[in-house]
Amino acid sequence: MAREFDIIIYGASGFTGQLVAEYLAERGVAHWAVAGRSLARLEAVRERLAGAAATPLVVAEADDPEALRAMAARARVIISTVGPYQLYGSGLVEACAAAGTDYVDLCGEPHWMRAMIDAHQAAAQASGARIVFSCGFDSIPFDLGVLTLQEHARARFGRPVPRVKGRVRVMKGSFSGGTAASVKATLAALARDPSLMGLLASPFALTPGFTGPHQPVGMIPEYDATIGSWVAPFVMAPINTKNVHRTNFLLGHAYGADFVYDEMMVAGLGDMGKVAAEAIAKFNPFAGDKGPQPGEGPSREEREAGHYDLLFAGLMPDGERIDAVVTGDRDPGYGSTSKMITETALYLLESDGAGGVWTPGALLGTGLRDRLQARAGLTFTAC
Repeated sequence: MAREFDIIIYGASGFTGQLVAEYLAERGVAHWAVAGRSLARLEAVRERLAGAAATPLVVAEADDPEALRAMAARARVIISTVGPYQLYGSGLVEACAAAGTDYVDLCGEPHWMRAMIDAHQAAAQASGARIVFSCGFDSIPFDLGVLTLQEHARARFGRPVPRVKGRVRVMKGSFSGGTAASVKATLAALARDPSLMGLLASPFALTPGFTGPHQPVGMIPEYDATIGSWVAPFVMAPINTKNVHRTNFLLGHAYGADFVYDEMMVAGLGDMGKVAAEAIAKFNPFAGDKGPQPGEGPSREEREAGHYDLLFAGLMPDGERIDAVVTGDRDPGYGSTSKMITETALYLLESDGAGGVWTPGALLGTGLRDRLQARAGLTFTAC
């Protein structure tokens, strides 16, 4: 695909967009541009980029279809960091699907993702555009963590495990302001259209035409005998579990049509673990106006001090267990996410694959996993 730019970062003046731009500049990538709705803000971003004074600027409003089509036609891949995507992302997905331009984002808004699948799957298949949602902490570590576990399960048992428990053992760092804004936009959409509740509640919201077996809800604290610890609801589970099921769906049910998956946070042992699990269940990190607003985020020191550790416990029907562990060396919402989405975009430039609306695991799989281990500070270990 002969295009003017390999990559355009749309939303480059936002906090995460700036981190992506910094990362591309540090990696020495050629033929990329920054884009957004304000020329002045894009110029300010470029001034802060070391060694990138000549980086081209592209101005495009999210509600200007002509400008979005023109931008999409100039790039091989567009990285979008302009959430809430349900407010600002639909036009760009449509433009990329029509132009045959690959697209990656950080979306955790399942009702919008399903709308985009329904609206643009056929166009993306026809044009060859690869539309890849959820390329940050939601949901790459979970998507590829399950993929890794099932890869080793097939090697050990000759078949995938039908039951996987995703358990967040450590997570140091904050959610992004964009994530909080997306949650609030989703709640507002639900208030306007209560019929969305069924889609938001369904683990199979992103698998059109397929509904699998009953899945654990994961909304109340419980003692998990598999890991010997109390566990609590995990706020990102509603999007991560849907993406994991979509990967299984797109891979022709490589994990089995009877696959069962849930995610929860590890709270601790004994009575103290129970108290901690109950406290986590009551805590809403997106309530009120606390936390970062869109465009805000932690310092470099805070991002580098963050990390996470995820356990995936796979259970065979006879009780035999196999585990996989995923770790990240930066805070999940910013430092790790900005590296993951950028490396996903760079890997798209080097990889083949059919057009359509994809998950990272289904489209890029082990190749992306190996790249993230080599370049983005993640580890994937089976045990």
